[in-house]
Amino acid sequence: MTVVAMSHGELSRYDTLQRVGRRDLRVEDAAALLGLSRRQIFRLLGRVRAGGPEALISWKRGRPSNRRYDDAFRDRVIAIVREHYHDFGPTLAAEYLSDRHGITVSHETLRQWIMTAGLWKDRAARRPRVYQPRYRRDCRGELIQVDGSKHWWFEDRGPQSTLLVYIDDATSELMHLKMVESENTFAYMDATREYIERHGKLVAFDSDKHSVFRRTRTSDRGDGMTHFGRAVDALNIKIICANSPQAKGRVERANGTLQDRLVKAMRLEGISSIAEANAFLPGYMARHNQRFARAPFDPRDLHRPLAVHDDPKAVMVWREERKVTASLTLRYNKAIFILEPNEISQALALKRVMVCEYPDGRVEIQHEGSSLPYRVFDKIRRVNPSAVVDNERLDAALTMARLMQEQREPMRRNNSEPSRKSQPIHMFACPD
Repeated sequence: MTVVAMSHGELSRYDTLQRVGRRDLRVEDAAALLGLSRRQIFRLLGRVRAGGPEALISWKRGRPSNRRYDDAFRDRVIAIVREHYHDFGPTLAAEYLSDRHGITVSHETLRQWIMTAGLWKDRAARRPRVYQPRYRRDCRGELIQVDGSKHWWFEDRGPQSTLLVYIDDATSELMHLKMVESENTFAYMDATREYIERHGKLVAFDSDKHSVFRRTRTSDRGDGMTHFGRAVDALNIKIICANSPQAKGRVERANGTLQDRLVKAMRLEGISSIAEANAFLPGYMARHNQRFARAPFDPRDLHRPLAVHDDPKAVMVWREERKVTASLTLRYNKAIFILEPNEISQALALKRVMVCEYPDGRVEIQHEGSSLPYRVFDKIRRVNPSAVVDNERLDAALTMARLMQEQREPMRRNNSEPSRKSQPIHMFACPD
Protein backbone atom coordinates (compact mmCIF):
# COMPACT_ATOMS: atom_id res chain seq x y z
CA MET A 1 0.00 0.00 0.00
CA THR A 2 1.42 3.34 -1.11
CA VAL A 3 0.55 6.60 0.65
CA VAL A 4 0.59 9.68 -1.57
CA ALA A 5 0.75 13.16 -0.05
CA MET A 6 -1.36 15.58 -2.08
CA SER A 7 -2.55 19.14 -1.53
CA HIS A 8 -6.20 20.08 -1.29
CA GLY A 9 -6.22 21.41 -4.86
CA GLU A 10 -4.61 18.26 -6.20
CA LEU A 11 -7.16 16.10 -4.42
CA SER A 12 -10.00 18.17 -5.86
CA ARG A 13 -8.51 17.88 -9.36
CA TYR A 14 -8.09 14.11 -8.99
CA ASP A 15 -11.70 13.70 -7.81
CA THR A 16 -12.99 15.72 -10.77
CA LEU A 17 -10.98 13.65 -13.25
CA GLN A 18 -12.27 10.46 -11.67
CA ARG A 19 -15.85 11.65 -12.22
CA VAL A 20 -15.00 12.39 -15.85
CA GLY A 21 -13.51 8.90 -16.27
CA ARG A 22 -16.71 7.37 -14.83
CA ARG A 23 -18.79 9.54 -17.26
CA ASP A 24 -20.49 11.20 -14.28
CA LEU A 25 -19.27 14.60 -15.49
CA ARG A 26 -18.80 16.04 -18.98
CA VAL A 27 -15.40 17.25 -20.12
CA GLU A 28 -16.78 20.77 -20.68
CA ASP A 29 -18.13 20.94 -17.13
CA ALA A 30 -14.85 19.62 -15.67
CA ALA A 31 -12.93 22.26 -17.62
CA ALA A 32 -15.22 24.95 -16.20
CA LEU A 33 -14.82 23.65 -12.64
CA LEU A 34 -11.02 23.46 -12.82
CA GLY A 35 -10.53 26.55 -14.95
CA LEU A 36 -8.72 24.59 -17.67
CA SER A 37 -9.22 23.97 -21.38
CA ARG A 38 -10.68 20.79 -22.84
CA ARG A 39 -7.26 19.86 -24.23
CA GLN A 40 -5.66 20.16 -20.78
CA ILE A 41 -8.40 17.95 -19.29
CA PHE A 42 -7.59 15.20 -21.81
CA ARG A 43 -3.87 15.58 -21.05
CA LEU A 44 -4.49 15.19 -17.33
CA LEU A 45 -6.72 12.17 -17.93
CA GLY A 46 -3.98 10.49 -19.93
CA ARG A 47 -1.41 11.33 -17.22
CA VAL A 48 -3.62 9.80 -14.50
CA ARG A 49 -4.24 6.62 -16.55
CA ALA A 50 -0.47 6.22 -17.08
CA GLY A 51 0.92 7.19 -13.68
CA GLY A 52 -1.95 7.15 -11.24
CA PRO A 53 -2.62 9.90 -8.66
CA GLU A 54 1.13 10.67 -8.34
CA ALA A 55 1.05 12.13 -11.82
CA LEU A 56 -1.00 15.10 -10.56
CA ILE A 57 1.56 16.10 -7.87
CA SER A 58 3.45 19.25 -8.74
CA TRP A 59 6.96 18.65 -10.06
CA LYS A 60 8.21 21.72 -8.13
CA ARG A 61 7.39 20.25 -4.77
CA GLY A 62 10.52 19.70 -2.66
CA ARG A 63 12.73 21.66 -5.04
CA PRO A 64 14.29 25.03 -4.17
CA SER A 65 12.61 28.08 -5.59
CA ASN A 66 14.06 29.66 -8.71
CA ARG A 67 13.84 33.07 -6.97
CA ARG A 68 15.68 32.14 -3.80
CA TYR A 69 18.84 33.90 -2.64
CA ASP A 70 22.14 32.13 -3.16
CA ASP A 71 23.87 30.45 -0.23
CA ALA A 72 26.76 32.94 -0.09
CA PHE A 73 24.38 35.89 0.36
CA ARG A 74 22.40 34.06 3.03
CA ASP A 75 25.55 33.12 4.97
CA ARG A 76 26.77 36.74 4.84
CA VAL A 77 23.46 38.03 6.21
CA ILE A 78 23.43 35.46 9.00
CA ALA A 79 27.04 36.35 9.91
CA ILE A 80 26.13 40.05 10.18
CA VAL A 81 23.07 39.28 12.32
CA ARG A 82 25.09 36.98 14.58
CA GLU A 83 27.79 39.62 15.10
CA HIS A 84 25.68 42.77 15.52
CA TYR A 85 22.00 41.86 15.96
CA HIS A 86 21.99 38.49 17.75
CA ASP A 87 19.26 39.61 20.19
CA PHE A 88 17.16 41.52 17.60
CA GLY A 89 13.84 40.33 16.27
CA PRO A 90 13.48 39.59 12.54
CA THR A 91 11.61 42.83 11.75
CA LEU A 92 14.05 45.09 13.61
CA ALA A 93 17.08 43.24 12.25
CA ALA A 94 15.76 43.61 8.68
CA GLU A 95 15.40 47.37 9.21
CA TYR A 96 18.98 47.76 10.45
CA LEU A 97 20.30 45.58 7.64
CA SER A 98 18.66 47.93 5.16
CA ASP A 99 19.71 51.18 6.89
CA ARG A 100 23.29 50.34 7.94
CA HIS A 101 24.41 47.64 5.49
CA GLY A 102 22.33 48.29 2.37
CA ILE A 103 20.97 44.75 2.41
CA THR A 104 17.30 44.44 1.52
CA VAL A 105 15.60 41.23 2.61
CA SER A 106 12.08 40.66 3.83
CA HIS A 107 11.62 40.12 7.55
CA GLU A 108 9.85 36.80 6.91
CA THR A 109 12.77 35.47 4.88
CA LEU A 110 15.18 36.71 7.55
CA ARG A 111 13.04 35.05 10.21
CA GLN A 112 13.34 31.67 8.47
CA TRP A 113 17.09 32.09 8.08
CA ILE A 114 17.85 33.02 11.69
CA MET A 115 15.51 30.30 12.97
CA THR A 116 17.47 27.73 10.95
CA ALA A 117 20.71 29.19 12.32
CA GLY A 118 19.42 28.94 15.90
CA LEU A 119 19.39 32.73 16.50
CA TRP A 120 15.62 33.01 16.90
CA LYS A 121 12.72 30.88 18.09
CA ASP A 122 9.18 30.99 16.82
CA ARG A 123 6.28 31.88 19.07
CA ALA A 124 5.47 28.27 19.91
CA ALA A 125 9.06 27.56 20.97
CA ARG A 126 9.19 30.73 23.10
CA ARG A 127 5.96 29.89 24.88
CA PRO A 128 6.74 28.79 28.46
CA ARG A 129 6.33 25.15 29.28
CA VAL A 130 3.02 24.19 30.87
CA TYR A 131 3.30 22.51 34.27
CA GLN A 132 0.04 20.87 35.22
CA PRO A 133 -0.71 20.21 38.89
CA ARG A 134 -0.35 16.73 40.28
CA TYR A 135 -2.08 15.06 43.18
CA ARG A 136 -0.40 14.97 46.57
CA ARG A 137 0.96 11.72 47.90
CA ASP A 138 -1.55 9.85 50.01
CA CYS A 139 0.32 9.23 53.26
CA ARG A 140 2.52 11.18 55.59
CA GLY A 141 6.17 10.19 55.20
CA GLU A 142 5.69 8.83 51.68
CA LEU A 143 7.57 11.70 50.00
CA ILE A 144 9.55 14.48 51.69
CA GLN A 145 10.56 17.44 49.55
CA VAL A 146 13.91 18.86 50.64
CA ASP A 147 15.74 22.00 49.57
CA GLY A 148 18.26 24.54 50.82
CA SER A 149 17.37 28.24 50.79
CA LYS A 150 20.33 30.64 50.90
CA HIS A 151 19.11 33.99 52.18
CA TRP A 152 19.87 36.88 54.51
CA TRP A 153 17.83 35.26 57.25
CA PHE A 154 19.23 37.55 59.97
CA GLU A 155 19.04 40.63 57.71
CA ASP A 156 21.88 42.96 58.76
CA ARG A 157 22.23 41.37 62.22
CA GLY A 158 24.22 38.33 61.11
CA PRO A 159 25.84 36.55 58.17
CA GLN A 160 24.10 35.13 55.13
CA SER A 161 23.21 31.50 55.80
CA THR A 162 21.22 28.58 54.40
CA LEU A 163 18.02 27.05 55.74
CA LEU A 164 17.51 23.34 55.02
CA VAL A 165 13.77 22.72 54.63
CA TYR A 166 12.07 19.30 54.87
CA ILE A 167 8.36 19.42 53.98
CA ASP A 168 5.89 16.54 53.66
CA ASP A 169 4.23 16.29 50.25
CA ALA A 170 0.97 14.84 51.57
CA THR A 171 0.32 17.39 54.33
CA SER A 172 2.50 20.46 53.55
CA GLU A 173 3.83 20.00 57.08
CA LEU A 174 7.27 21.32 57.92
CA MET A 175 8.97 18.17 59.18
CA HIS A 176 12.39 19.61 59.93
CA LEU A 177 14.26 22.93 59.66
CA LYS A 178 17.96 23.48 60.24
CA MET A 179 20.01 26.63 59.78
CA VAL A 180 23.53 25.97 58.46
CA GLU A 181 26.40 27.97 57.02
CA SER A 182 26.10 26.52 53.52
CA GLU A 183 24.30 23.82 51.53
CA ASN A 184 26.76 20.91 51.52
CA THR A 185 26.90 17.18 52.05
CA PHE A 186 27.80 17.27 55.74
CA ALA A 187 24.99 19.73 56.51
CA TYR A 188 22.42 17.46 54.83
CA MET A 189 23.83 14.39 56.58
CA ASP A 190 23.55 16.01 59.99
CA ALA A 191 20.05 17.37 59.32
CA THR A 192 18.81 14.07 57.87
CA ARG A 193 20.15 12.16 60.87
CA GLU A 194 18.20 14.48 63.17
CA TYR A 195 15.09 14.00 61.01
CA ILE A 196 15.33 10.20 61.13
CA GLU A 197 15.95 10.12 64.87
CA ARG A 198 12.83 12.23 65.40
CA HIS A 199 10.35 10.86 62.83
CA GLY A 200 11.78 7.56 61.59
CA LYS A 201 12.82 6.47 58.11
CA LEU A 202 10.82 8.05 55.29
CA VAL A 203 10.12 6.38 51.96
CA ALA A 204 11.69 8.85 49.52
CA PHE A 205 13.25 12.29 49.20
CA ASP A 206 12.28 14.70 46.41
CA SER A 207 15.15 17.08 45.71
CA ASP A 208 16.74 19.16 42.96
CA LYS A 209 19.86 18.14 41.05
CA HIS A 210 22.28 19.63 43.55
CA SER A 211 25.65 17.86 43.67
CA VAL A 212 24.73 16.59 47.14
CA PHE A 213 21.99 14.40 45.64
CA ARG A 214 23.16 13.72 42.09
CA ARG A 215 26.52 13.38 40.39
CA THR A 216 26.97 16.03 37.73
CA ARG A 217 29.96 14.43 35.99
CA THR A 218 29.24 11.32 33.94
CA SER A 219 32.93 10.35 33.98
CA ASP A 220 32.85 9.56 37.71
CA ARG A 221 33.63 5.95 38.41
CA GLY A 222 32.00 3.72 40.98
CA ASP A 223 28.31 3.17 41.57
CA GLY A 224 27.37 6.67 40.38
CA MET A 225 25.91 7.66 43.76
CA THR A 226 26.90 10.64 45.86
CA HIS A 227 28.09 10.26 49.44
CA PHE A 228 24.69 11.42 50.71
CA GLY A 229 22.86 9.14 48.29
CA ARG A 230 24.93 6.16 49.38
CA ALA A 231 24.19 6.94 53.02
CA VAL A 232 20.40 7.15 52.65
CA ASP A 233 20.41 4.11 50.36
CA ALA A 234 21.93 2.13 53.23
CA LEU A 235 18.81 3.08 55.23
CA ASN A 236 16.53 2.02 52.33
CA ILE A 237 15.50 5.59 51.44
CA LYS A 238 15.14 6.61 47.79
CA ILE A 239 16.08 9.96 46.20
CA ILE A 240 14.00 11.42 43.37
CA CYS A 241 15.75 14.31 41.58
CA ALA A 242 13.28 16.77 40.04
CA ASN A 243 13.97 18.15 36.57
CA SER A 244 12.52 21.60 37.31
CA PRO A 245 11.64 23.82 40.27
CA GLN A 246 7.95 23.34 39.44
CA ALA A 247 8.26 19.59 40.05
CA LYS A 248 9.02 20.30 43.73
CA GLY A 249 6.87 23.39 43.95
CA ARG A 250 5.68 22.67 47.48
CA VAL A 251 9.09 23.22 49.04
CA GLU A 252 9.80 26.15 46.71
CA ARG A 253 6.63 27.91 47.86
CA ALA A 254 7.50 27.07 51.47
CA ASN A 255 10.87 28.78 50.97
CA GLY A 256 9.12 31.95 49.83
CA THR A 257 6.79 31.87 52.82
CA LEU A 258 9.67 31.31 55.25
CA GLN A 259 11.73 34.09 53.71
CA ASP A 260 8.88 36.43 54.63
CA ARG A 261 7.45 35.10 57.89
CA LEU A 262 10.50 33.50 59.50
CA VAL A 263 12.73 36.51 58.86
CA LYS A 264 10.24 38.81 60.59
CA ALA A 265 9.69 36.38 63.47
CA MET A 266 13.44 36.19 64.15
CA ARG A 267 13.68 39.99 63.90
CA LEU A 268 11.11 40.36 66.68
CA GLU A 269 13.04 37.87 68.83
CA GLY A 270 16.39 39.55 68.13
CA ILE A 271 17.96 36.36 66.73
CA SER A 272 21.25 37.02 64.97
CA SER A 273 23.18 33.73 64.90
CA ILE A 274 22.79 30.19 63.58
CA ALA A 275 22.78 28.66 67.05
CA GLU A 276 19.99 30.96 68.24
CA ALA A 277 18.00 30.26 65.07
CA ASN A 278 18.22 26.46 65.49
CA ALA A 279 16.97 26.81 69.06
CA PHE A 280 14.05 28.95 67.85
CA LEU A 281 13.00 26.83 64.84
CA PRO A 282 11.13 23.97 66.61
CA GLY A 283 8.66 26.37 68.23
CA TYR A 284 8.22 28.25 64.96
CA MET A 285 7.53 25.00 63.07
CA ALA A 286 4.69 24.15 65.44
CA ARG A 287 3.00 27.52 64.82
CA HIS A 288 3.62 27.28 61.06
CA ASN A 289 2.14 23.77 60.79
CA GLN A 290 -0.88 24.78 62.83
CA ARG A 291 -1.52 27.51 60.27
CA PHE A 292 -0.64 25.80 56.96
CA ALA A 293 -0.61 21.99 57.39
CA ARG A 294 -3.53 19.91 56.16
CA ALA A 295 -4.80 16.39 56.80
CA PRO A 296 -3.47 13.63 54.48
CA PHE A 297 -5.75 11.69 52.15
CA ASP A 298 -4.75 8.45 53.92
CA PRO A 299 -4.26 8.68 57.72
CA ARG A 300 -1.46 6.09 57.76
CA ASP A 301 2.06 7.25 58.62
CA LEU A 302 4.68 5.56 56.41
CA HIS A 303 7.64 6.55 58.55
CA ARG A 304 9.44 3.34 59.55
CA PRO A 305 11.20 2.81 62.88
CA LEU A 306 14.93 2.19 62.88
CA ALA A 307 15.89 -1.46 62.73
CA VAL A 308 18.37 -3.01 65.13
CA HIS A 309 21.18 -2.82 62.56
CA ASP A 310 20.36 0.78 61.51
CA ASP A 311 22.76 3.38 62.89
CA PRO A 312 22.27 6.83 61.31
CA LYS A 313 25.38 8.23 63.01
CA ALA A 314 27.55 5.52 61.47
CA VAL A 315 25.83 5.75 58.07
CA MET A 316 25.85 9.53 57.56
CA VAL A 317 29.57 9.59 56.77
CA TRP A 318 31.75 10.76 53.90
CA ARG A 319 33.59 7.59 52.78
CA GLU A 320 36.60 7.37 50.48
CA GLU A 321 39.07 4.58 49.78
CA ARG A 322 42.79 5.25 50.14
CA LYS A 323 45.85 3.09 49.50
CA VAL A 324 48.29 2.58 52.36
CA THR A 325 51.94 3.04 51.45
CA ALA A 326 54.78 0.79 52.50
CA SER A 327 55.56 3.23 55.32
CA LEU A 328 51.97 2.85 56.65
CA THR A 329 50.86 6.33 55.55
CA LEU A 330 48.02 7.59 53.40
CA ARG A 331 46.87 10.92 52.04
CA TYR A 332 43.45 12.41 52.55
CA ASN A 333 42.18 15.97 52.25
CA LYS A 334 45.65 17.47 51.76
CA ALA A 335 47.01 15.82 54.92
CA ILE A 336 49.19 12.79 55.64
CA PHE A 337 47.80 10.20 58.03
CA ILE A 338 50.28 7.85 59.74
CA LEU A 339 48.89 4.54 60.99
CA GLU A 340 50.10 3.45 64.40
CA PRO A 341 52.05 0.19 63.95
CA ASN A 342 50.19 -2.84 65.30
CA GLU A 343 49.29 -6.34 64.16
CA ILE A 344 46.43 -5.12 61.95
CA SER A 345 48.03 -2.02 60.40
CA GLN A 346 51.36 -3.69 59.60
CA ALA A 347 49.55 -6.15 57.36
CA LEU A 348 47.85 -3.33 55.42
CA ALA A 349 50.91 -2.09 53.54
CA LEU A 350 50.02 -1.48 49.85
CA LYS A 351 46.39 -2.34 50.59
CA ARG A 352 43.27 -0.17 50.61
CA VAL A 353 41.45 1.15 53.65
CA MET A 354 38.30 3.24 54.12
CA VAL A 355 38.60 6.85 55.34
CA CYS A 356 35.38 8.03 57.04
CA GLU A 357 34.80 11.71 57.77
CA TYR A 358 31.87 12.59 60.03
CA PRO A 359 29.80 15.80 59.89
CA ASP A 360 31.46 17.04 63.11
CA GLY A 361 34.91 16.91 61.43
CA ARG A 362 36.06 13.69 63.06
CA VAL A 363 38.07 11.38 60.75
CA GLU A 364 38.19 7.61 61.22
CA ILE A 365 40.21 5.06 59.25
CA GLN A 366 38.55 1.65 58.99
CA HIS A 367 39.45 -1.76 57.63
CA GLU A 368 36.89 -4.57 57.60
CA GLY A 369 34.90 -2.88 60.35
CA SER A 370 37.88 -2.22 62.62
CA SER A 371 38.97 1.32 63.49
CA LEU A 372 42.70 1.92 63.07
CA PRO A 373 44.63 4.30 65.34
CA TYR A 374 46.56 7.04 63.54
CA ARG A 375 48.12 10.45 63.85
CA VAL A 376 48.22 13.32 61.36
CA PHE A 377 51.55 14.51 60.00
CA ASP A 378 52.14 17.78 58.16
CA LYS A 379 55.51 18.78 56.73
CA ILE A 380 54.88 22.43 57.62
CA ARG A 381 53.14 22.30 61.00
CA ARG A 382 51.40 19.92 63.32
CA VAL A 383 47.73 19.33 62.50
CA ASN A 384 44.94 18.48 64.90
CA PRO A 385 42.91 15.57 63.41
CA SER A 386 39.63 17.28 64.35
CA ALA A 387 40.76 20.44 62.56
CA VAL A 388 41.02 18.89 59.09
CA VAL A 389 38.94 21.25 56.96
CA ASP A 390 36.61 19.66 54.43
CA ASN A 391 36.34 21.25 51.04
CA GLU A 392 32.54 21.17 51.13
CA ARG A 393 32.18 24.16 53.47
CA LEU A 394 33.26 26.65 50.83
CA ASP A 395 30.88 29.46 51.78
CA ALA A 396 32.17 29.67 55.34
CA ALA A 397 35.79 29.55 54.18
CA LEU A 398 35.22 32.26 51.59
CA THR A 399 33.44 34.44 54.14
CA MET A 400 36.34 34.14 56.57
CA ALA A 401 38.86 34.91 53.81
CA ARG A 402 36.87 37.98 52.79
CA LEU A 403 36.75 39.27 56.38
CA MET A 404 40.50 38.78 56.78
CA GLN A 405 41.09 40.59 53.49
CA GLU A 406 38.93 43.51 54.63
CA GLN A 407 40.90 43.75 57.88
CA ARG A 408 44.22 43.80 56.02
CA GLU A 409 43.18 46.44 53.48
CA PRO A 410 43.13 49.46 55.91
CA MET A 411 46.53 48.46 57.32
CA ARG A 412 47.93 48.13 53.81
CA ARG A 413 46.61 51.54 52.80
CA ASN A 414 48.00 53.18 55.95
CA ASN A 415 51.43 51.64 55.37
CA SER A 416 51.48 52.67 51.71
CA GLU A 417 50.57 56.35 52.36
CA PRO A 418 53.62 58.52 53.19
CA SER A 419 53.36 60.54 56.37
CA ARG A 420 53.17 64.27 56.20
CA LYS A 421 56.44 64.63 58.09
CA SER A 422 58.33 62.68 55.47
CA GLN A 423 56.91 64.62 52.52
CA PRO A 424 59.55 66.84 50.83
CA ILE A 425 59.23 70.64 51.12
CA HIS A 426 59.61 72.54 47.84
CA MET A 427 61.08 76.07 48.04
CA PHE A 428 60.17 78.60 45.38
CA ALA A 429 62.10 81.86 44.83
CA CYS A 430 59.85 84.79 44.00
CA PRO A 431 61.32 87.74 42.05
CA ASP A 432 61.27 91.10 43.77
